[in-house]
Amino acid sequence: MRESEGANVGGRAYRPLSERERRERAERTGGEPEFDFGASAESTPYIDYHHVDVLLSLQHPRTQEPAELSFYICGQVQELLFKLLFTEVNLARDLLFARRLDPALAVLRRTERTLRVLVTTWEPLSTITVSEFHNFRDELGEASGFQSYMYRQLEFALGNKSPRMAEAHRGVDWVYKQVDAALRAPSLYDAALSYLHSQGVELPAGCFTRDPAEPAPHDPAVQAAWARVYREPERHHGPYLLAEALSDLNYQYARWRSTHLLTVERVIGGRPGSGGTDGVGWLRRIAEHRFFPELSAARCTG
Repeated sequence: MRESEGANVGGRAYRPLSERERRERAERTGGEPEFDFGASAESTPYIDYHHVDVLLSLQHPRTQEPAELSFYICGQVQELLFKLLFTEVNLARDLLFARRLDPALAVLRRTERTLRVLVTTWEPLSTITVSEFHNFRDELGEASGFQSYMYRQLEFALGNKSPRMAEAHRGVDWVYKQVDAALRAPSLYDAALSYLHSQGVELPAGCFTRDPAEPAPHDPAVQAAWARVYREPERHHGPYLLAEALSDLNYQYARWRSTHLLTVERVIGGRPGSGGTDGVGWLRRIAEHRFFPELSAARCTG
């Protein structure tokens, strides 16, 4: 496409702006904002790019309780971040399979920063009082974060595989197809072990022949391999950097789960969850989970 040509995305026309045009515009305005930014009677370039009108039309609280909007929007933000994380984790996985460590590490650093943002999404929710939540909780019906198919795909991409969890989504065909595909795809941890093996750190053949849709059993030989990396970080420099990047993800994800538990504990106490769980009891149990189990164990044993 030439610089002067336009394009059409989602039924809306736009025209790319070159670096030269941006520089000329800044000179023309003396560095001040351009007030004639191509707005039409129906839209602006900013609205068109982010589809802001669509995004801001997606909030439909069911009660008059003001706190419900915080609950609603924070939940939607989390879903968007799950989508971003799922995309980035799969990109890092593919780069590792291609033996492109440096760009994979860059993606993992960005993923870790995104996880930090995800953790903070519990902060507004932690301010909702018991009485405020009570004013709209019944309207949730059976809706539960446990049913999030984007979250489930992210868990699978990181290696926490569970065919049983995938089956929970079978009732919605288009959702189940996405979740099942994520279940059957190699995980980030599968790619990490593949890279580790390619760098001369010997691993059992079973690591590369098992069904990626099944949970991987804890393998002492894999733990020993990671321990060798930690004992000789200079010799195994690439695998060591990867191990630390994965550990950073583990840490931030554990913070997400723990903060989730604390928030729910504060807002609903010992009441049952909407999705059939016992609430904080279920969250307390899953908060103990860690991805990349042999790596986590190797950090403790050295």
